[in-house]
Amino acid sequence: MTENTIHFVWNQGKGEEVDMRLNSDRLVDAALDLVDVEGSEALSMRILAARVDRQVSSLYNHVSGRSELIELMRARIVAEIDVAAFARVDSVECEESWDVALESWARSYLRAFAAHPNLIRLLATTSIGDLSTYQMYDTVVAGLRRGGWPQSRTVAVMRTVEAHVLGSALDIIAPADLISQDSADERFSEIRAALDPRCADTSSATAAFELGLRALVDGLRLQLEAGAL
Repeated sequence: MTENTIHFVWNQGKGEEVDMRLNSDRLVDAALDLVDVEGSEALSMRILAARVDRQVSSLYNHVSGRSELIELMRARIVAEIDVAAFARVDSVECEESWDVALESWARSYLRAFAAHPNLIRLLATTSIGDLSTYQMYDTVVAGLRRGGWPQSRTVAVMRTVEAHVLGSALDIIAPADLISQDSADERFSEIRAALDPRCADTSSATAAFELGLRALVDGLRLQLEAGAL
């Protein structure tokens, strides 16, 4: 098989051949699948080439290397995060408060990363170069500014919410029995009682995320109103 070979697969549903030539989008698809299944440590050009049935050298026709691939993966995740509410903060047509927009963004952010939790460590420890990520941040900061936040504190507000979201994304995909009543020794009566299955709806990872988000946003709102910035 040569590097220029065109790959086709048979689409049984439509009874036709489907062109499977490699491009950057399909390479990102394969990279995401690799990280989802094997973890971020498995992401290398060599392993990825084997996964898409190509020579390593052919991947460089589509990306300059691992660093660019990571940024393309970041862009794919960011595309799933909704920042539309920030565009409506203090707008004439449909006024939205900054805190409601922040909560909406946090929930969308959580959904995007909960679908790819193995990416969290990789993206959180790699310098950001992706333009779409900065575009997202620009929209968030602009909304916070229109909501009354001083410029010097907007990034801290944004990063505080991000930290809560990313930690919660890992919590949500943790094993259901990560912390359970059955595992707690009977000597620890308080935690055993709190882990009663009847409390499951209010002690789940999702409930913890919502509780933390409300507490975080309430605290930020109080600080802004008090001018303690």
